[in-house]
Amino acid sequence: MFRAVYPSGSKFKAIAAALVKITDEAPFFIKPEALEVKVFSPDKTAMTIVKIPSVAFEEYHFDAEEYFVVSTTDLNKVLRRGGRMDVLVLELDKTAGVLKTVFRNKKTGVERTFFVELKSTVPEEVPDLNIDLGVTVTILASDFRLLLRDLNAVGDYATFHFKDNKLYVSTGEQQKEYRAVFEEGSPLISVSSTVNEAKATYTIDLLKLAVRAASASKNITLSFDNDKPMKIVFELEGGGSIVYWLTPRVE
Repeated sequence: MFRAVYPSGSKFKAIAAALVKITDEAPFFIKPEALEVKVFSPDKTAMTIVKIPSVAFEEYHFDAEEYFVVSTTDLNKVLRRGGRMDVLVLELDKTAGVLKTVFRNKKTGVERTFFVELKSTVPEEVPDLNIDLGVTVTILASDFRLLLRDLNAVGDYATFHFKDNKLYVSTGEQQKEYRAVFEEGSPLISVSSTVNEAKATYTIDLLKLAVRAASASKNITLSFDNDKPMKIVFELEGGGSIVYWLTPRVE
C-alpha cells in the first residue's frame, strides 16, 4: 500500500516532463525519507535524479519500501492535466497493476481520476555519484532558458570556461559564433569556486534536456570542472529537487 498527497498538481507535472525526455520508463522508489527516481538516459550520457522528501507531501503512507515502474509518456500525459488549484493524490494498486492518480480541486472539491499502468520492468541499478566539482554558480531559470536558446541557434557544443571569477560560455561552427560572459550580479546570483580556472564542453542537446525542468524552479545551480560531468540542480518550489548529471565532450 502506498498513498501520497502532494499540495500542487501543477508543480508535480514538471517532474514527468523532465523524465519523459530522458527515459521511456521510470522507476519510483518508495523510501521512508523520500519518493525517488534515478535513471540513466539510454546512451548513458545523462542521469536524472528526482527526490521529493516525504515532508513535502501533505500525506505520505506506505507499508514497506518498494518500487513501481511506469511509462514516462503515460505519466506525462496524465500529470499534464493537473492545474494550479489541484491537489495531487497518488495511490499504488499493485493488485490491479495501476498507479491511481487523482486531481482534487482545492476550491470545489471536484476530483478527476486517471490510471497509469504499471510496468513489470526490473529497474537498472544506478549508482550514487560523488564527484568534486570546482565551480558552482546559481542563475535564474529564465536566464538559463535564454542562454540555451542562444546556444542552440548557433552550435552543437557549448564550452563553459571559468576564469578570473567569471563564467564564459561559447559555441560556434561554420562562421557562426556565440560568446557570453557571466559574473556575480550580472546575471549570476552567486559564484563559488575551489579552483582558479576550469573548462569543459557539453553537447547542447544534453543541456536542453534540463530546460524541461526549469518551469518548476526559480533558480538553477550549475557545477562543473575540467572535463568532468556537469551537475544541474533544480529546487522544486513545492518541495524536492531534480538533479541532472551530464557527461562532458572529451576530445
